Amino acid sequence: MSPKRWIALAIAAVLLFVSIGFQFITSLASTNLEGLFVTADDGIEERVLEQGTSGEKIVVIDVEGVIQDTGDASSFMMADTYNHRMFLRMLERAGERQDVDGIILRVNTPGGGVVESEEIHDKIVAIREETGKPIYVSMGNTAASGGYYIAAPADKIVAHPATITGSIGVIIQTMNFSELAENIGIDFTTIKSGPYKDILSANREMTDEEKELLQEMVNDFYDDFVSVIVNGRGMSEETVRELGDGRVYSGKQAKEVNLVDELGTLEDTIDLLSEDQGWSHPTVVRYRAGAFGFNQFLGASLQSLIVSDTELLGIKEILSNADTPRAMYLYTE
Repeated sequence: MSPKRWIALAIAAVLLFVSIGFQFITSLASTNLEGLFVTADDGIEERVLEQGTSGEKIVVIDVEGVIQDTGDASSFMMADTYNHRMFLRMLERAGERQDVDGIILRVNTPGGGVVESEEIHDKIVAIREETGKPIYVSMGNTAASGGYYIAAPADKIVAHPATITGSIGVIIQTMNFSELAENIGIDFTTIKSGPYKDILSANREMTDEEKELLQEMVNDFYDDFVSVIVNGRGMSEETVRELGDGRVYSGKQAKEVNLVDELGTLEDTIDLLSEDQGWSHPTVVRYRAGAFGFNQFLGASLQSLIVSDTELLGIKEILSNADTPRAMYLYTE
């Protein structure tokens, strides 16, 4: 390579680093650092969205991303993704605190694991039964499958007219790359204790008996999904099964078939909850994971500099689904 090209590459590298540094400093300057390191003992940060005067308090808790338990530990690059255990702590805290009068779940998720969705559902039901606190759901861009599962027991559900919701059902997916492996000379040897130990294996075709076993399991999970909606929405089982064939609905369509109560935004949901409860001007706060506030800021900044949100979500999806296939309340495009 000629000296001129080396010089050009060096200049380009310098300009790149200067650009990244400038964007980082701009992000730092435009970020409100107050409260980044101020959190409660449980690692939950409380940020005021609207300071009220009537004495009542509404807590907004976000369900953002695929509902799955990846543990408490996460890298700074994953700082803003869904944390199942932290979300449950937030929900539990809102239920226990005497100064919290109402809860709004801001749901923006395609769903996720069967177990995780059931844990959230059961926690919502317990809070309503034990405390009597109203719990409303505000749906974002997507609140499908497991996202609807956790919304069903709420007092009221508010969706944007363009929200994608529904997708009521259960899915198990796997791959079969045995033909590809054979073409490139890969041979698999499996030693197993029983005929179904390697069920859902990606290195061979599934047998009819295995499909029947898995279908029975999926049907059981689906029956539970139907029951959750029947009990939560007060609908007949026949109606729920008719609506719950896996299809998605817009928010407007969902209201027409009684899957949601009202159409509107998060602000509309706050107003609706306040009006229903007779609160004139409540304080509205949002719970956030605050134990790693600087990591959240740094991670968000690096995400914006290195990859787009869509690209990062794609990487996250690949990593999260790389383990053994499992039953999911999940909407997949």
